[in-house]
Amino acid sequence: MSTENKKIYLIYPPSPLMNREERCQQPTDDLIVIPPLPPLDLMYLASIARQKGFEPTIKDYSLAKASLEDFKKDLNEIKPRYLVVNVATPTLESDLETLLEAKELLGESVVTIAKGAHFSFLPLEVMQTHDFIDIALCGECELTFGEILEGKPLREIEGICYRQDFEIIQTRRRPFNENLDALPYPARDLIDNSLYIRPDNNKKQAVIKVSRGCPYHCFFCLATPLNGRIVRYRSAENILGEIKECVEKYGINNFIFWSDIFNLDKNKTRELCQKIIDSGLKITFSTNTRADSADVQTIKLMKKAGCRLVSMGIESGSQYMLDKMGKNITLNQVENTVKAFKKAGIQIYAYYVIGLPWETKDTINETLSFAKKLNCDYASFYTAAALVGTTFYEYVENNCLGVLNYSHPYYYPSVRTHSLTADEVFMYHKKLVREYYLRPRYILKMLLQIRSFVQLKNYIKAGLRILNRK
Repeated sequence: MSTENKKIYLIYPPSPLMNREERCQQPTDDLIVIPPLPPLDLMYLASIARQKGFEPTIKDYSLAKASLEDFKKDLNEIKPRYLVVNVATPTLESDLETLLEAKELLGESVVTIAKGAHFSFLPLEVMQTHDFIDIALCGECELTFGEILEGKPLREIEGICYRQDFEIIQTRRRPFNENLDALPYPARDLIDNSLYIRPDNNKKQAVIKVSRGCPYHCFFCLATPLNGRIVRYRSAENILGEIKECVEKYGINNFIFWSDIFNLDKNKTRELCQKIIDSGLKITFSTNTRADSADVQTIKLMKKAGCRLVSMGIESGSQYMLDKMGKNITLNQVENTVKAFKKAGIQIYAYYVIGLPWETKDTINETLSFAKKLNCDYASFYTAAALVGTTFYEYVENNCLGVLNYSHPYYYPSVRTHSLTADEVFMYHKKLVREYYLRPRYILKMLLQIRSFVQLKNYIKAGLRILNRK
């Protein structure tokens, strides 16, 4: 009988709470309507581990607001063969402390593995200064992780950076996985699903990835660098199977359909929505949409299938800024799309970003005016974060816009613009939030939408966060 250690520990580290989906890396404490999301990336890896005969455990220390000491205690009890840590760019150093502690506690009996967007672009740089990382997963990592667990020689595994004696070796980039249906469903039994809730009704909410890839390459976004320009889709049957598992096994009826652009291929969107309708499942879902996508037939089908909310990257009310950031949309297209979703009775969560290099006081005021005119149900006003891997990051490196600051990403700007200091951008950021949400017209609109005490309580909490922003 084999006595080999088959334990794998996959964690979100005890760092500030944030959405660690690699494209976004958004903090939740500084922002207003950002619910914590389940560790879907780790759940996929856990399912891969089970296929290979291993015993995975998942823990989200950031959501539990646990300490490094809590992690060390758990690590000592589990004594895993592999420790896998999701590492985000804004919390890079604090995240990596867990790998250091693992080496100090368990020595060479544990293989430390780091994953995250940062390692898709700068793995060598990080590993050269952090000698306690054994392996970094670079790029899409489910198949890569499976090959590591199979015991395949590291030099033959694509998409990793690893340490061999005193040398750090980076293998060639792994091609994108073209067959997403072949992946197992995420291991939802390894997390407490009740911790991840829909913010307006406090009911359990699952995240389902429906596709990967984005043909657009916006200046500030990681979607294309991470997931490629060619969109890879799961089949409607495969997605429906995961939905049914969530409903029947976990009692989850609320979903986020996660993709870089949900309704890019209208035929695939309609097919999925029709299958949900035909299944008789009574679910609700939120998803994202391009701000120039106003196909009425598809929108009506989304509504019938249970779509309650779409998030929309409007980004700016300045056409000049939209053109500079490569959005390939017009303000008129945005208005038409917003009207179409409103007419269908689907709520809209608008995303805006200020603080890109060409931003001025005038363009920020244009954004505020446009946001008020659209009057979407929810809005997040982000300050621009030049994350590693984006065109924005390269621009900052080449144009001397200051030392990158990730202390409060998306809340306090990471750099200055060509005409505004970081403090000035931050001042305007606070102004945007307050002037948008504290309008009598908006407050009345939201009060009229309240259907439960839970919803009222959550709106009050959000309002207090706006009033108390510093």
